[in-house]
Amino acid sequence: MTVLWIFLGILGGLLGLVIAYVLFLLLITVFVPKKEYDKVNRFYKGVLDFTISIVLWMLRIKISIKNKEILDDVDGRFLLVSNHRSNFDPILTYYAFRKKDLAFVSKPENFKIPVAGAIIRKCCFLAIDRSNPRNAIKTLRKASDLIKNDVVSMGIYPEGTRSKNGSLLDFHDGVFKIAQNANVPVVVITVKNTEKIAKRKFLGKITSEIEILNVIDKETVLSKSTHEISAIVREDMLKSLN
Repeated sequence: MTVLWIFLGILGGLLGLVIAYVLFLLLITVFVPKKEYDKVNRFYKGVLDFTISIVLWMLRIKISIKNKEILDDVDGRFLLVSNHRSNFDPILTYYAFRKKDLAFVSKPENFKIPVAGAIIRKCCFLAIDRSNPRNAIKTLRKASDLIKNDVVSMGIYPEGTRSKNGSLLDFHDGVFKIAQNANVPVVVITVKNTEKIAKRKFLGKITSEIEILNVIDKETVLSKSTHEISAIVREDMLKSLN
């Protein structure tokens, strides 16, 4: 019985900590204005990093990063592009590159999520309205400005939406204007296994792989059209995924 009481006490203590942390998150986000920011709030970034680390631990998700050395030669900010196969993609990719001050251009629905929406706003994530080309262009320009002003590096999905079968969808070439306008390189990655996270039974351990494929230097980015850059990126991703 003593062991049982100890176990119940520990369980109750952990539950209490979880409830206290959730209340803390609600308290610090309830009054956050629904607007875009020009500077990363370090407090909220720390909260985001810590919260994701806890979530990954609880969900038993491990991130494996291949070819880290490719980023060693990248000096300063960059545009990161990736394939997109799961809602977990931006979470895992952000956490993998958290020391690079990465933010994402994301769908508006993500900014309506309680707590999470407020925190990612404070970390300079941007919502893009793809149904309105004029507003979408404004968002891409804002992303370029954040990079040029050395606020963040920016991540975006050229496919524009998740691929439900894992194959690459058509690219929106215009996203590469972000790199051209900011005069920065394009970092190309792929993510794998993220689509399996939600399909697991009994929260079995899973490793999601992020592979750094290539860095298209800023000279090449400026000298080529967005369509040509898109073709290079697509070829790199197809080689990795196949």
